[in-house]
Amino acid sequence: MLAYSPYVQLLTNSGCFERLIEAVSISDSHNEPDIKVLLEHFYRHVFYRESPPFPEDVPTHPLLVVDYELLKVNDEDEIAKLWKAATELGFWYLKNHGADEEVKKMFDMGAETMALPFEEKMKFEQGDDGMSCGYKAAGANATDETGALDTVEFINVSKDDALGWPKPVHRVYPSTVNARMESTIIPFIRKSIDVNTTLLEIFNGLLGLPRNPPRPEGISEKKAALGAHTDFGSLSFLHNRLGGLQVMVPGTDKWQYVKPISGHAICNLGDAMTIFSGGILKSNLHRVVPPPGAQSQYERWSLVYFTRPGNTVILNALTEDSPMIADAIIKAADAGIFNSGQTASEWFARRTKNQRAKNQKGAETWRASRGTEHRASAA
Repeated sequence: MLAYSPYVQLLTNSGCFERLIEAVSISDSHNEPDIKVLLEHFYRHVFYRESPPFPEDVPTHPLLVVDYELLKVNDEDEIAKLWKAATELGFWYLKNHGADEEVKKMFDMGAETMALPFEEKMKFEQGDDGMSCGYKAAGANATDETGALDTVEFINVSKDDALGWPKPVHRVYPSTVNARMESTIIPFIRKSIDVNTTLLEIFNGLLGLPRNPPRPEGISEKKAALGAHTDFGSLSFLHNRLGGLQVMVPGTDKWQYVKPISGHAICNLGDAMTIFSGGILKSNLHRVVPPPGAQSQYERWSLVYFTRPGNTVILNALTEDSPMIADAIIKAADAGIFNSGQTASEWFARRTKNQRAKNQKGAETWRASRGTEHRASAA
């Protein structure tokens, strides 16, 4: 059974644009706007009330559209479409996921949190030791081997902290997060858990892995932008309104935009699924850049729910549980990448810690932050 432990990440950006909750930084000037003004501005622009559509003359890479409602009733054609997307590019659109209202409230929470004074947000900073939960200021991470700094700020909220509320498991959060923990964050997490669990169970069955009963909902074990990258974990559930996400199609050296579609989430697989499946499922290289065309003058915000393996799970190919995976490993050109020997917690902390600007000691540090990316650079 594919083991997992979800969490949610919210991110905002200054100048350039990256994943999660992303927007022009409001912290650099230290002249914090009134929250009502910010929210009014946010809805006018982020939800396309004034911003232009994605430009028609910009090349995009089409994603398959998967219907979540059909997956829930085990529609064979829809499951086949999901499998095709997961084994070729590792990205797809997901419609009828039922999370739109929860997503809207999460964007509210993100706007409120990013409107806090910079000094207040820094009280909840992640630090440089591999902690992923909490606030990250713009410029705290390196984006490539040269040490170029990122332009995004974000807040990560652990599922464990949310579902264990009001008792903290990993850390405490800003007042704006705490105020919406029960009304906004927990409902979004539960909805996202339902969606991601449904998808993971389908992959579990198609890979021929044994099915274990799910663990009770609640707190997991305590042991536990951004440039071109693959995602750390198992499955990402992304909600965004403006362009900026790009993928590198395997076999090419060119970045292509993924066009946002209203009412559709974008899902993609992370490194853990590639490792567990022996390379059958794809974790593809992607990045986020400024929106194209006329959209570039507007703030780009996005929201992602990440599912990743439980902290103590070893990241190795599940060859003993699946003949399909065992056969894939035999045929793999480099089987070593599918047997990391690390726990998910170690893998995650390594990548997080070695992204931090303060930890950079040259190209080796950057390379130590990488996952299963199929290229070190791209055109």
